[in-house]
Amino acid sequence: MNKSIKGIILLLFAVVMVSCSNSKYRYESVPGDPMQSRIYTLPNGLKVYMTVNKEKPRIQTYIAVKVGGKNDPAETTGLAHYFEHLMFKGTKQFGTQNYEAEAPLLNQIEELFEKYRNTTDDAERKAIYATIDSLSYEASKYSIPNEYDKLMSAIGAEGTNAYTSNDQTVYVEDIPSNQIENWARIQADRFENPVIRGFHTELETVYEEKNMSLTRDSEKVIENLFSALFKNHPYGTQTVLGTQEHLKNPSITNIKNYHHTWYVPNNMAICLSGDFDPNNMIAIIDKYFGGMKPNDNLPKLNFKPEEPIIEPVIKEVMGNEAQRITLGWRLPGAAFKNIETANLLSQVLYNGKAGLLDLNINQQQKLLSCYGFFYALADYSVLIIQARPKEGQTLEDAKHIIMAEIEKLKKGEFDESLLTATINNLKLSEMEMLEQNDSRADWFVNSFINGTDWKNEVESLNKMAKITKDQIVAFANQELGNGYAEIHKLQGKDMNELKIEKPKITPIITNRDTASAFLREIQASVVTPIEPVFVDFAKDMEQFKAQSDIPVLYKHNTLNGLFNLQYIFEKGTNDDKITGPAARYLSYLGTDKMSAEQIKQEFYNLACDFSIYSSQDKTYMTLSGLSENMPQAMELLESLIADAVPNADVLANLKADIIKSRMNAKLQQNANFSMLRQYLTYGAVNPAKNILSNSEIMALTDEVLLSKAKELTTFEHKVLYYGPKSKEELLADLAKHHKVPSTLTPLPKSNRYPMQQTTEGIIYIAPYDAKQIYMS
Repeated sequence: MNKSIKGIILLLFAVVMVSCSNSKYRYESVPGDPMQSRIYTLPNGLKVYMTVNKEKPRIQTYIAVKVGGKNDPAETTGLAHYFEHLMFKGTKQFGTQNYEAEAPLLNQIEELFEKYRNTTDDAERKAIYATIDSLSYEASKYSIPNEYDKLMSAIGAEGTNAYTSNDQTVYVEDIPSNQIENWARIQADRFENPVIRGFHTELETVYEEKNMSLTRDSEKVIENLFSALFKNHPYGTQTVLGTQEHLKNPSITNIKNYHHTWYVPNNMAICLSGDFDPNNMIAIIDKYFGGMKPNDNLPKLNFKPEEPIIEPVIKEVMGNEAQRITLGWRLPGAAFKNIETANLLSQVLYNGKAGLLDLNINQQQKLLSCYGFFYALADYSVLIIQARPKEGQTLEDAKHIIMAEIEKLKKGEFDESLLTATINNLKLSEMEMLEQNDSRADWFVNSFINGTDWKNEVESLNKMAKITKDQIVAFANQELGNGYAEIHKLQGKDMNELKIEKPKITPIITNRDTASAFLREIQASVVTPIEPVFVDFAKDMEQFKAQSDIPVLYKHNTLNGLFNLQYIFEKGTNDDKITGPAARYLSYLGTDKMSAEQIKQEFYNLACDFSIYSSQDKTYMTLSGLSENMPQAMELLESLIADAVPNADVLANLKADIIKSRMNAKLQQNANFSMLRQYLTYGAVNPAKNILSNSEIMALTDEVLLSKAKELTTFEHKVLYYGPKSKEELLADLAKHHKVPSTLTPLPKSNRYPMQQTTEGIIYIAPYDAKQIYMS
């Protein structure tokens, strides 16, 4: 081998695999990684992903286990999700006052559940469950419910949570940077030594989650979509929440076996982003997690590979909500070689701004709404497109409109510049993602669960930038044929919606004022205090005046090339009901120089975005994106406001869509509940009712709407800026591009809605035909 080449290879290896002189732990890293990640693998197989971010003295932690709904035994589905709930019940050290006294009762409960699930006679089952209930009450005298939450509160953790999906179960904590040791000690005990207590009461919670899913039309649509696409794989043959029959016949023994099988270090990853020293962090994790025993015989998921789909698989879903159509194409899993092509293709179709669905359907108001996304899973992936028809349209109409755009994609009827713009916007999204600890750590989780190489993750955008239009077109023709699933969500009664009947349960003893010795020890632990840093508006940001005496609040961004510019008006929907529809109308219009589609495309090309949004008391005009393109984006927005060309067809469509959206909202349980809360908070006269009536909507004119948009910048307002430009550069851009009169008009006094005083207990009820209630 050539010596110079050999030297380069050795140097590269030294960069990728590092062993610090002051640490015994080796880690992998990737050149060019924007997060400067370290990936450790402990001797027992535990993966530890780290990225340091000193922005604040906190650490986002995810503990990911590579097991999910797809790994549930076919005879006990829902097990992964149920066990996630049980992981919050404690160990021998916490969650109990006396484990030695509690254990015999827990063992009896486990034995009785095995007997219960193998008994078919209803009377016998009822008698067994009564005994389980009685023993559970006795066991509750020793347990301390919610002690895990108290432990997390003791160390200052935030966002305590967990989630289970098809491929994964992930446990979430955001901790202060001085509590690493306590956090690791608690988590290691929790993952290695969980105790299954409070089983039958937690089962009631899982029942209710299942009941809620039965009336959520969106969940029913996705379940039917996956069952149509996956005839063999568990993605389609079973659900994460499991069947009602399996939930009614649980097995503590199976759950314990499940834990021993899957919750092992060589099937887990700890993913961290925040303020810490990596050498210290890995030593602490090794101290507490290093003793966990691996499972050298991890089961492999065996499934028959899916057969090609040669024609549409059509299913119908009934439910209370408005009708919509969902189309889905099955694609290979997240680690396949063309994953970047699939991602880019999805963005060309829909990116929320300038994709084919954005410009040719939403911008042209062909449907009430239409969007798409690429859902990458470990074994297979799915390209999903959903749409809601307008008043008078059928689902078949909506399908034809969508498929016309798919055909354009397959024929290459899109400008190649869209690919370049998409890459720039994805780079923008990555920069925004890198600002947040949860996004940084979540990137690690996805890589670990999907089995992707971190080097490929880091290089993904660069690979995407090399993909040509011809490759996108070829991929579309190969993958987006007639082999898709088509789900019709129809409005009506779902006759298959059967609520699980929950067994009678005696309320358990909560022992609210009791604490285990373990909790008291954690509470008494001494850690190095974090000195608080308080925002000083006189020092941490600058305040000055721009033209027309506009107040400017300025903060310099030294992290990256992103900017956020806001014009804030102390005037919202409480004061003016027309501002919202006016802003929405403006988004569909062009000028005498550019069409609406060209304006959207140009913003996308600039990797910038704008919005005009009214809350109850304020209106925000926002620009954001790449700082180098801020002047062009400002000019584009100002020209749209000043020179928008009215369009009678657009306005007629907008009016119809607003009224149709209102009709759809009346069919949604959460929308009805939101209105009920407005009523009980403010009374009969409330902000939710301060909207234009349907007749007022129909009476709106171009002149009224456009004058409302144009006059906005004539009112007094303030400017908020965060970005890399200097104060002088910002003032120059504002003076040149922010078109305002020399004297701004004072805003009228805001119309506020006082909250009602709560002087007595009152129950408000809004009837809705569902298997569960929303309650506040």
